[in-house]
Amino acid sequence: MFIQQFFVEGLGCASYLVGCEVHGVAAVVDPDRDVQPYLDAAKGRGVHITHSIETHLHADHVSGNTDLAARTGAGIYIHEAAQAEFPHRPLKDGDVIELGDVRMRVKHTPGHTPESVILLVSETGAPDTEAALTGDLLFVGDVGRPDLVGAEAARGLAGQLYDSLFNSVMQLEDGVVVYPGHGAGSLCGRNLGSARSTTVGSERQYNPALAIQDRQEFVAYMTSNLPEQPGNFTRIKAINRQGPRPLGEITPKPLPIQEAIPHFRRGAGLLDTRSEEAYVRLHVPGSVHLEADDRLSSRVGFVLPPDLPLVLLVENETTYRKAVTGLARVGYENIVGYLEEGIEGWEAMGLPVASGDVQDVSPAELDALVKEDPNLVVIDVREPWEYRQGHIEGAVLMPLGQLAARLEEIDASQPVAVVCASGSRSLSAAALLGQKGIPKVYNLAEGMNGWEQEDLPVSRE
Repeated sequence: MFIQQFFVEGLGCASYLVGCEVHGVAAVVDPDRDVQPYLDAAKGRGVHITHSIETHLHADHVSGNTDLAARTGAGIYIHEAAQAEFPHRPLKDGDVIELGDVRMRVKHTPGHTPESVILLVSETGAPDTEAALTGDLLFVGDVGRPDLVGAEAARGLAGQLYDSLFNSVMQLEDGVVVYPGHGAGSLCGRNLGSARSTTVGSERQYNPALAIQDRQEFVAYMTSNLPEQPGNFTRIKAINRQGPRPLGEITPKPLPIQEAIPHFRRGAGLLDTRSEEAYVRLHVPGSVHLEADDRLSSRVGFVLPPDLPLVLLVENETTYRKAVTGLARVGYENIVGYLEEGIEGWEAMGLPVASGDVQDVSPAELDALVKEDPNLVVIDVREPWEYRQGHIEGAVLMPLGQLAARLEEIDASQPVAVVCASGSRSLSAAALLGQKGIPKVYNLAEGMNGWEQEDLPVSRE
């Protein structure tokens, strides 16, 4: 038996190749949109992928299940409560999936979503569970949030989450290895640990949510002080229910500038995925800057509408493939191509360019700016509960998920500083504000964490 983990940085998504090398069969659990790593790993182990299993309908990323099925013939398995609209094999509580000498027992564990399941893994003939693939039920140091189906259903799901945790996972032996569906970087929990796996015993002892024994207290805890929801999550969930379009192989699409201009006139957006240094040095006015790094997937949903046709500005074809994959992970598939001549060709044709706009600042530098410039507007893009714990005096609260709808509240003629907890969400906000044409946008690179570490003044009013 083997269990091999695959992890998508930025989104914090974990998926698994589970199988039996003796019999040459394997399953992928919660497949990422890019299925090539599973195909490569299966080939290296000499196994054939026969099953694609979903622990639930995901809200933060598009599944690769239909792509995996198209390329391997694997059947897709998901709990019957998901009401999936694509060809699949419905799972029920108590079902057993056999992969050679490996058995995966299905436990229906609603709470994060109504259809959530966990998979208890053991070898044929062995009476005890060796590992549990817990999906979004149980993480390292955290548990799944109950509000992604809808705020009105959150309390009911939180109660089901309590029942599923204490009646299923917590009934397992302490030594059972837990492989969660997410790790650090995911918005599907509150404060996920950086470790990629854990044990039932460790979570029993150290997980703060599992320390709450009273059901009502647990429900109250799970429905308060939640982080922002993943951008575009409603649409992503709908895509996963309908069945994603198989992504296939990504082929670079160079687009001459003369052919790109008509797309811009019809409303297409220009997404600049180069490094921050390259963007600040020279860029196209009105373009949105989101670097083609591990954070692209988690940031784009707060900045650009998902159906907008996009032309990319990239460093090279490798960057193009990485950007397209990152965008596809969250349902952004209307990619026209990339500017063939790059920013240099754009400038050589006499088309407008700009420089500057977004500048990273340290806590001390922002403190000085706040004192020196009375026109500087500080926007805090964290969640209300984070803001209440401490913020820069005078900062305006605009959670990242609301920012696009509240842009008209911001005076585009004044400089703006953007603040979040660590400097990640504020980068997404800065990209959105830069597109609006604000003359100077400052990003607090170390966030409020860095601000407080330097003992700078914090307001709790």
